[in-house]
Amino acid sequence: MNPTPQHLISRRRLCLCCVGAATFAATGSWLRPSEVFAEARNLVELIRSDAATAPISVHRLRGNVSVLEGSGGNIAVLTGPDGKLLIDGGITASRPRIVAALASLSSNPVKQLINTHWHFDHADGNEWLHSEGASILAHENTRKHLASAQRVDDWNFDFPASPSGAIPSDTFTTNRVLKINGSTVQLKHYGSAHTDSDISVTFTEADILHTGDTYWNGLYPFIDYSTGGGISGMIQAAEANLAATTERTVIIPGHGRPVSNRSELKESREMLVAVRDNVAALKQQGRSLDETIAANPTKAYDAKWGQFPVDPPLFTRLVYEGV
Repeated sequence: MNPTPQHLISRRRLCLCCVGAATFAATGSWLRPSEVFAEARNLVELIRSDAATAPISVHRLRGNVSVLEGSGGNIAVLTGPDGKLLIDGGITASRPRIVAALASLSSNPVKQLINTHWHFDHADGNEWLHSEGASILAHENTRKHLASAQRVDDWNFDFPASPSGAIPSDTFTTNRVLKINGSTVQLKHYGSAHTDSDISVTFTEADILHTGDTYWNGLYPFIDYSTGGGISGMIQAAEANLAATTERTVIIPGHGRPVSNRSELKESREMLVAVRDNVAALKQQGRSLDETIAANPTKAYDAKWGQFPVDPPLFTRLVYEGV
């Protein structure tokens, strides 16, 4: 049996964690994530390498909406006579397997691509999908970030400006509504959350919500402070997602198990609040970052959320930065 994408990256994440743990044992302090990646290979390179071989799993939902799992973030697909609509484009190295997965859903071409935010594991496929005929729609901040060089400090990685074909040609600031394949598709900007460019996508008639990376199902989330993210914004986005859903709603997270529900979303929000409060209390006591990590403020949640790919020390550091 082929390993799942999570298992593929988990083995490499384990190597990174071993580097960090060994340093902690020797020196009594944790390496910054950028220092750990310098000891191994960069996380972005690892993810791209995994995407070159990882299988793509297709999950059929309802209302002609499906999810492709295995290339960066979870990709939603709406099929119909107007052509396929994709929510996020995954990583270019996955192109042959994405093409095969899309063909298994219908013969309709891809006509529209929506980016939930600018990160490479959601927008790396923009250029090739555009070359296949897809127009690209995103929040104006996604266009801004893709059109210029960006640095993500916690990945220790500098992204060059994207090629012209990968940059969204259509943008919005707060909300947008599309009519395609007999479906109403509602787009809404969260504000500052995972980044400053995050949007939600709601398939109204099917009652399906794609949250992008404002929700990581069963995982500690990454928060990109370099491009406007923050822990408080992540909590506000979780509350907005809860307000927009019912027990019937199918929820597609940016990462993690690709088919979720309101109960799991609520549990994730409660975890974010508890860890934020724990870390804030330690920081207010004057604890340094290393001292806060050593106090293990995520302990009650690590068994469920701390296995992949953001481990407890990194998540603690991300929360500490924002409280």
